[in-house]
Amino acid sequence: MNSNNHGGNEVVATVDGKNITRQEWMAAMEALYGKETLHSLVNDEVMERAAKEYGIQVTEDEVDLEIALTSSTQDLDTSLKIFEEQQVRKKIRSQLILEKVLTKDIVIEESEIKDYYEENKSLYDTPTTYRTSIIIVKSEEEAKQVQNELNNGSDFSILARERSIDTGSSSLGGNIGYISQDQTNVDPEIQKVVQYLKSGEISEPFQLSDGNFALLYVTGIIEGKSFALDEVSEHIKTELAMEQLPQNVSTEMFWKEFNVTSYYLK
Repeated sequence: MNSNNHGGNEVVATVDGKNITRQEWMAAMEALYGKETLHSLVNDEVMERAAKEYGIQVTEDEVDLEIALTSSTQDLDTSLKIFEEQQVRKKIRSQLILEKVLTKDIVIEESEIKDYYEENKSLYDTPTTYRTSIIIVKSEEEAKQVQNELNNGSDFSILARERSIDTGSSSLGGNIGYISQDQTNVDPEIQKVVQYLKSGEISEPFQLSDGNFALLYVTGIIEGKSFALDEVSEHIKTELAMEQLPQNVSTEMFWKEFNVTSYYLK
């Protein structure tokens, strides 16, 4: 394909001889995701400012804990599946800052924290979870073709978009989020295979319960753990404090305080 590399006039695709330019592509992306993406960036920055203003600290251990707890229940992937690990960590950090700012003046007794822990101990006994991507095809022969392409250096996420028949994950580069051994909504054949993969490893082709064939790619592993009370006491304190607040609290509450201006607020 011949392309014009002059900024927005660069040709990124052609359809029956008609060019689609980078400018057209970017305009369509902005129309679909522009407002959401910009506001997400603004909210992340607002929360960093709020952390400095109110002396709020969020540690990497706290982010790790939140990921471990939410990935084991799939809550993390409902909203953050499309993001890479560092983006996920940033979003969770922003959320933790927001919760700490909102609850900084709410007092929770130690006895309440202990009682909550004892009543919800199972929540803090997390299984090993595997952040996984998948390519599903109709035959073993096709699965082996995909495997050969991967062995020759092709990118898993690109092949997932091009070759996978699983519409739910193909548009996400094959990403199906975190899965664990005790999930009931995952094909047992996937669970059998994923537990033997290391982070960064791609499986051999295998047959799914419905007769299709698949390859798995594990991009991260969170080891299972039983969290002691002292490891989750701050998390529980915040959870209990948040229950005392209205349900409609959000980062946008702080926009005026930190002088936010935005293209979409014009």
